[in-house]
Amino acid sequence: MKNSQISKLLKQLESGYSLPALSPVAMKLVELASDEKSSSMDLVNLIDKDPPLAVRLLKLANSAFFSSRNPVSALNQAVVRIGFNRLRVMALSISLRDTFPMGKVGPLNYEKFWTISLYRALISKSLADVFKSSNTDEAFTSGLLMEIGLLIFFEIFIKGKNEEVSLDLESIEDLLAWERDKYSLDHRQIGEIALKHWNFPENIVVCQRADKTSVKNREQAALIQICEQAGALSKLMSMKSFEFHSIYNEVENFPGLTQDMINDILISTFEQVEEIAANLSVEINKEKDLLAIMEKANQALGRISEKISTQEVSSGQPIPPSFALLEQGEKDIKQTLHAVAHEIRNPLLAVGGFAKRLSDSLDPSSKGGKYIQIILREASRLEMVLSEMTDTNRKSPPTPPFSSP
Repeated sequence: MKNSQISKLLKQLESGYSLPALSPVAMKLVELASDEKSSSMDLVNLIDKDPPLAVRLLKLANSAFFSSRNPVSALNQAVVRIGFNRLRVMALSISLRDTFPMGKVGPLNYEKFWTISLYRALISKSLADVFKSSNTDEAFTSGLLMEIGLLIFFEIFIKGKNEEVSLDLESIEDLLAWERDKYSLDHRQIGEIALKHWNFPENIVVCQRADKTSVKNREQAALIQICEQAGALSKLMSMKSFEFHSIYNEVENFPGLTQDMINDILISTFEQVEEIAANLSVEINKEKDLLAIMEKANQALGRISEKISTQEVSSGQPIPPSFALLEQGEKDIKQTLHAVAHEIRNPLLAVGGFAKRLSDSLDPSSKGGKYIQIILREASRLEMVLSEMTDTNRKSPPTPPFSSP
């Protein structure tokens, strides 16, 4: 598109043109929540005019999102628990979700979009809670709306046209580059304009910016980083096939984040997702999603097994080959074994660690519980094979690290 056309479109978007119209109650709620003179009863009286919103906010106040043991039964109690600022953001998020349809339209699967967005939101919230660097509510909302501009971009440029493009959020970087090359702007730019128009807090809006140098403070920079890390971790849900350990590699430069912490965050996300999804009218099948991830973990183990089997054949040594069985002069084979061991150990530890943590949270008699035990046994077997390959003494069989008690 020409620069003049882009400038005109951006100005139209800034005025609200082509943006979905949010619930009038939600928009009025933003005004009241921002008004220091407003009382909790002012908010309650307004929310009462939108019964579905009232029910969902009440459920949200009693959900795991707030980690409260004492249930509330009245809307005024829910408003107090949620708080004015949090209520403003949550009401906007619920209204925004309701604005868009579900189902699949051309290359855009709305249900998959919101499913991935919700997982990303919960992971963002957990990361903010772990590092205490950002407000957890802002982290949740920023994660939820990270790619919201794509839905608007789709309506403006792609819907009804024969565009050969994947909108499954598997590679956001590639998608953004395609958008800029084809239309001279990307959906993050549109997302920033939209969130500003809907009066979302600046900390949430700034997470949309491509130019991260324009952030105003450390809190915004931390929130942006959290959303980026949550995006990497949420690839578990969106990618059809990948090296399982790649998500750990992507976030390894996040100071203080270990594999065990990643596993705990992922498990916590699965424990909360169905309840929070109900409040946003997003259909989540936790068991199906878990089984899909287990299958990816199992496929990763299959690739590891193939690499070991290939090495067993190519080395010409007894199966499995090991450093203890090599003569000093066989440097090429020894170097190959070192390379194979290095290439295999990291993904094996990632898969085995995730499987062990997941097994602690599943009923052993459930379908998922039985499947994860199979994965654990295979991970332990491969770890033993790898240990034998790299054990220079071969004194005794190693103890499997991922065995269930």
